[in-house]
Amino acid sequence: MSAPLTAETEKRIALLFPPDKREQVRQLLRDECGNNLFPAELDPENLDRFRFAVLKLSQGNLDELHKAIRLAKSDWRDLLMAAGFGQVETHRHWLPDQAWAKSDT
Repeated sequence: MSAPLTAETEKRIALLFPPDKREQVRQLLRDECGNNLFPAELDPENLDRFRFAVLKLSQGNLDELHKAIRLAKSDWRDLLMAAGFGQVETHRHWLPDQAWAKSDT
């Protein structure tokens, strides 16, 4: 079973992706960027670090999100370093600008 998304993950999805892309992003995060990355099951809050990392690297672009998820599947440590989340709590301070609104104007 896939781990649900936290409210903090949902907040970042809403800032990065327009409404018509959000369900696709949610599905990718639940199915491709969750407990499938690890031998032990993590709770949703502990998955935030990895989900925030792929969202950060995506910069609101679905193709980049797919690339970041592939990186997570290859080596989640490389993912965290690429996103700048090498320190355990760093991800909690990352909040993107509203990327999709800028591209619509």
